[in-house]
Amino acid sequence: MDFGKVPEQELPTIDFSLPKDGILTGDVLKEQTRVNELLSYVGCAKWGRKEWKGLIYPPKTKESIFLDEYVKHFNAIELNAVFYKMPEKQQIVTWRQKAEAERLDFKFCPKITRTISHIKRLKNAEDTTSQYLESIMEFGPYLGPCFLQLGDNFGPANLSVLSDYLESLPKDFNLFLEVRHQAWFADPEARSALFQILRQNHVGAVITDASGRRDCLHMELPTPHAFIRFVGNGLHESDFSRVDDWIERIRSWKEQGLQSAYFFLHQHDEKDTPILADYTVRRWNEVLGTKLARPMLLNKQTNLGF
Repeated sequence: MDFGKVPEQELPTIDFSLPKDGILTGDVLKEQTRVNELLSYVGCAKWGRKEWKGLIYPPKTKESIFLDEYVKHFNAIELNAVFYKMPEKQQIVTWRQKAEAERLDFKFCPKITRTISHIKRLKNAEDTTSQYLESIMEFGPYLGPCFLQLGDNFGPANLSVLSDYLESLPKDFNLFLEVRHQAWFADPEARSALFQILRQNHVGAVITDASGRRDCLHMELPTPHAFIRFVGNGLHESDFSRVDDWIERIRSWKEQGLQSAYFFLHQHDEKDTPILADYTVRRWNEVLGTKLARPMLLNKQTNLGF
């Protein structure tokens, strides 16, 4: 994931502290009944990483069974594969069956295909959206929230298009939205209008934590559910303190009424992502009192002593 990438020498100059909560967050959470145990999902963005052979996949694992191995280590996947191509029902069934064979609690969190988000730009996308929804419903109980990522050039001028599209979706569709155009965050009126529309349509807001785009840390929860895309910097020392800060914030949100949290780890070079994920799951369990299974690192020297 190259979004928000900065040269390594610039990392010490970046303020990685999390901003205070957005205006909506407290109001939304206080309406909820507090949960004893937060519904928690921690995972990666992809399973097809050859570099993970010998790390979490057995050394001779064939690519065709990478997903079979991935589900042994994580309870969710941020599914980017369906962004590039409209998902086919049989493919979804195959993926679901691989998860079914290993565990009952796994969730696929598929990205909305780019035909809808980037090519049609949400206009005249009814048929394409219906096709997408029909396919992903084959995940059945293994379907988690989907996320709609809009392009860098989809700004506040398109607010009415976004509003119309969200209103056209099924009311029970579990969706989060990620925006990237800087004006959504720089213009207070545009920011307020965006998150109010999300709240009205019961759509969550993706929070992306990337070194070079600190504006995307809007900290707004228009629903009582969090979806965080965390972009690390190759096991840089700041990655671990940033994870700690996030878990503390999620603990605070849980105490206020947060119902669920999805935390997906990215790196600009994904080879070491399972190591950071292992640290994340360990700290998540310690702070939040959950019992998530940690990734099973094959080389114990890679667990950084945790």
